[in-house]
Amino acid sequence: MSTEKQPAPEVASGRSSSSIRERKIISSKAADETFQLIEQYGESIGELTPEKLKALKRKLYIYVLLLVTFIDFMLYVDKSTLGQATLLGLFQDTGLDNAQYNNLNSLFYTGYILGQVPGQFLIQRLRLRTYISGTIFVWAVIVFLHCVAKSYGALIPLRFFLGFVESPMIPALEVTMNMFFTPEEVHQVQPLFYISCIGSPMFTGLVSYGLLFSKVSVSPWKFFMIITGGISLLLSGLTWVAYPNNPATAWFLSTEEKIQTIRRVQNSTRSAIEQKTFKKHQFYEALRDPVSWLFASAGFTLMLANNLPYQQSLLFLDLGVSDLGSTLVWVASGGFAIICGIVAFLLIRIFPGYNAYWAALWSLPCIATSIGMVTISWGETIPMLACLLIPPNCFAQTWIISVGWLSSSCAGYTKRLTRNAMFMVFYGISNIISPQLWKSGGPRYYGAWITQIVVSFTLTPLILILIRYILSKRNKERRQWIAEQVALGNHGEGYVEQSEDGGETVKVKVDVAMLDLTDLENKYFLYPL
Repeated sequence: MSTEKQPAPEVASGRSSSSIRERKIISSKAADETFQLIEQYGESIGELTPEKLKALKRKLYIYVLLLVTFIDFMLYVDKSTLGQATLLGLFQDTGLDNAQYNNLNSLFYTGYILGQVPGQFLIQRLRLRTYISGTIFVWAVIVFLHCVAKSYGALIPLRFFLGFVESPMIPALEVTMNMFFTPEEVHQVQPLFYISCIGSPMFTGLVSYGLLFSKVSVSPWKFFMIITGGISLLLSGLTWVAYPNNPATAWFLSTEEKIQTIRRVQNSTRSAIEQKTFKKHQFYEALRDPVSWLFASAGFTLMLANNLPYQQSLLFLDLGVSDLGSTLVWVASGGFAIICGIVAFLLIRIFPGYNAYWAALWSLPCIATSIGMVTISWGETIPMLACLLIPPNCFAQTWIISVGWLSSSCAGYTKRLTRNAMFMVFYGISNIISPQLWKSGGPRYYGAWITQIVVSFTLTPLILILIRYILSKRNKERRQWIAEQVALGNHGEGYVEQSEDGGETVKVKVDVAMLDLTDLENKYFLYPL
C-alpha cells in the first residue's frame, strides 16, 4: 500500500474530481478502523509465506472461532431454556398451558425485533468486547430471574427482555468472523460454528436427564436455569478479558499477524473491516438494494418453521414419550444435528460457490419428513419421531448458509449492519407468527406442517436461488469492468484525508478497501456465491 502524501484537493460529497475515475476521497474518521495500523506498519511487513499462513490460521481458529462458537452455544442454550423447562416441571409450577407457552415464545421474538435497532447501534458505537460481554452478563441475570417466576404473568417480561437483549448477538458474532476470515473461509466454517447451536440439545438433554433424578424439593427446571445462567455469567467474564474488537487490536496477534489478517480479508473482499461512524447513505442503500429484501424475505419464510424445535417437547409427550425418554430423544437430536453440520461443512469446503444450491438440498429432507408427519398413522411412534427430528436439524443448515451469505455478500460497515438488522427483524416477525401455527389443530397440526412445507421448505430455496442469479449477473458485469480498469492502469485506489501536526490537511493514497465503500459503490467487490 502506498502512503504517498499530497495536499488535499477540494472534495465535494466525499468524492474526488471526475478526472480520477472511480476513486474516492474520505476523511480519516470515515476510513476503516485498521487504517492507522496499516499506515504505520504496512510498508514494513512482507508477504505472507505458507508457513506463516498456517500458523496464523491456527491462531484464528483457536482464539476467534472457538470463542464465538462457545458464545453461540450458550446463546441457544439460554434461548431454549423454556422448552427444556416444560419437561422439568415448569407447567405444573406456573400453571402454564400450551397456548400460553406458545405466547411466551412469540413474546420472546417481539423483544427480539424491538432490540434490533438499539442493538445494531451499540454494535457500531461500542467496542465489540464491551458490547458482547455486557450483553452476556445481562442475559445471564435474566435467566437467573426465571427461578423466581411463579406464574404466566411473571414469565412475560422475562421472555420479552431475554429476546430484547439477545437479538443482535448473532449479527455481532457474524461481524466478528467476517473481520478475521475471508468470505470463502466464513462460508466453510459456518456449519462448524452453528454446530454449537444445533448441537446444544445434547447438552441440555443430558442436563435435564440428570435433573429428573434430583431428590431435592426445588423443581428441576429451576436448577436448570441456575446451571445455564451460571455458565453464562462466567462467559461474560471470559469475553470481557478475551474477546477481540477487531484484527488491529487483537491481543493474541503480533503486529505482523495483525497486518496479514487485515490484508487477507481486504484483498479478498476489497472492502473495510470495521467502521464506527454511522453513514446514512449506506443505510439508505441497504434499503434500496433488492438483495437486502430478498435475504430478509428468506429469513421470514424459513423461520415460519422455527417453532418446531420448541414444540418438539410437547409433541414428544403427545406421541406417548415420557419426560425421561424425551430428554434422551433431545440428546439423539443434538447428535444428528452435529453430523448434519459436519456434512454441510464438507460440502461447502469441497464444492465452494454453490450456497443457494446447498441450501435447497437441505430443504428436501424437510419436505419429505414433513409430508410423513401428516400421512403416517398416528400410532407409528418411531417413524413419527424420526420425521419429527429431521426437519429442525436439516433446515438449520439452510439457515446457517443464509446467515453467512447475508453478511459476506455486501460491503460497507453501516450497510452490512443495516442488512443484518433487516434480516433479523423479518426473522423475529416470523418467529412471532410461528408459535401461533401450533395453538390449535393438535395433535396432527396439519395447518402448521402444510405451511412449513409450502412456505419454509419450498419458497425459501427459490428465493436464495434468485439471489444467486442476481449476484452472479452483477459479478459478470464487474469482471468485465475490472478488466477494463486494469487495462487503463487503475487498480482500485482512493485517498484518506488526515491532519498533520502542523495543521495541514494531506491525503494518503490507500487501497479502495480502506474507504469503507458499499458493494454498489465499489465495483471491485465481487459477490461470493
